[in-house]
Parts: sequence; structure tokens; C-alpha cells
Amino acid sequence: MNRYEDLKIWEKAMSLVEDVYLLMKHLPKDEKFGLISQIKRCSISVPSNIAEGAGRNSKKEFKHFLSIANGSTSELETQLILVHRLKFANKSDVKPLLKKCNEIRKMSYALQKSLS
Repeated sequence: MNRYEDLKIWEKAMSLVEDVYLLMKHLPKDEKFGLISQIKRCSISVPSNIAEGAGRNSKKEFKHFLSIANGSTSELETQLILVHRLKFANKSDVKPLLKKCNEIRKMSYALQKSLS
């Protein structure tokens, strides 16, 4: 249906994944198989679902996968807030990622609306 590589939302989501991976390098090693693993998988889910939806055969399916990406974005936000609350990262390190999450969600809602 769409070339996901041409979608600004996909590019922003890929950038978010890169930022998340950089931040995860600073978390305690004992979180490698817990919080770090969960956050990485969650962040990867966002651009992956955007790409999968773009590759589907209908607008309805695309909207469905954008909705899944929204859920992953909210999950990621919660986990990033937890990283700050557990004092694994400073607010200044987490805030830009939360801002990107919010921008991605807004872009997703706008794209979903345009597909209706």
C-alpha cells in the first residue's frame, strides 16, 4: 500500500529507537533481562507496526497497526517514566524521548484520521 520508508512517522519512530538504545547503555547491568529488554522490544514495536501496517492491503488494516503502534508508544512512555522514577536516568535524559513519543502519537492520530 505505502512505502513505509517514505513516511515521516516511521523515520521519527526509527530515531526514537536509536535514542532509546543509547539511553539503555546507561542503565544498570542487572536490568539487562528485565526493564532494558522490555523497553528495547517496546521501542522496536513502534516503527515495526507502522511498517507492517503500511505494507497491508487496506486502509483499515493500516489504521489497525497504527493503533497498535500507539499502544506501544504509551507503553514505552510508561517505562521511560519508570526509568526516571527509579533514578536510573535523569529527567533531562528521559524528557526528549517522551517528547518524541508524544510527537509520534500525534502524527499517528493525524495519519489515522486521513485514512478515514
